[in-house]
Amino acid sequence: MKLSLEENTNSYQIQRVDDDNVTVNNKVYSQNIIIMSHQIVTWDVANFEDLQIQHFQQLCDLQPELVLLGTGNASRFPSPELLVPLFNAKIGLEVMNITAACHTYTLLTIEGRNVATALIF
Repeated sequence: MKLSLEENTNSYQIQRVDDDNVTVNNKVYSQNIIIMSHQIVTWDVANFEDLQIQHFQQLCDLQPELVLLGTGNASRFPSPELLVPLFNAKIGLEVMNITAACHTYTLLTIEGRNVATALIF
């Protein structure tokens, strides 16, 4: 699904998302990543079942106001105890499928929001 028509070289924009990859600023990523408007970070998560508290601490360290967690083709909610770093840092979390997470990221970055989109393929 194509998400944007224009390219802004000052920020990372998601242009396309498929079941097993995402295209950001004309580069295809098939590994799990965190996308923010000013950086892309490799997210060392093997799969949803391997999520640990340190993965959410990594998200906190990026200091977004909101985290969009894309969990594949369906929304899957992590255990509440894993989310403690986000709760303590008062960082919001929305869980959704990858397509919805990418679409929401695009809308929120257009608004200038400081959002991190963490994708698990």
